[in-house]
Amino acid sequence: MKKTSVYLSDYEDALLSRIASEEGTSRAYVLREAIAAYEPRRPDTAGKREFASAGWFEGDGTSIVDVPEDEPMRGLGEQPTRGFGEQ
Repeated sequence: MKKTSVYLSDYEDALLSRIASEEGTSRAYVLREAIAAYEPRRPDTAGKREFASAGWFEGDGTSIVDVPEDEPMRGLGEQPTRGFGEQ
């Protein structure tokens, strides 16, 4: 690990301190995490991202564009036939 210095505005300094305090970690750790979060946005790393949600779901592959327009709205605003807890 290498030590470095950065210049921050008063606002950035206060924000960094608040985030570190709220997360119970060091200011240096918050900065390292911010740099790590920034890196995937760089053009030279584009396409190398791994999404945490990839593969977490299963389905028939139907796209929302294949669902009839009125189907997602069906039943909205209708009164339930039974009240909560009734049988």
